[in-house]
Amino acid sequence: MPIAHVQIMEGRSDEQKEAMIREVSEALARTLDSPLDRVRVLITELPKSHWGIGGTPASKLGR
Repeated sequence: MPIAHVQIMEGRSDEQKEAMIREVSEALARTLDSPLDRVRVLITELPKSHWGIGGTPASKLGR
């Protein structure tokens, strides 16, 4: 059972996350020759204050 764990900054819409789940699942099923119903995608959303870019929290970079 392929499992993809994706970490993203908070702020994406439910529709964007649903599209990502669908497309990542389809890519894994296709490239790993796995049945689609066996693929799992886990999303972890992190606050921008917990995401560092170049030593600075993303919340302070306006991202």
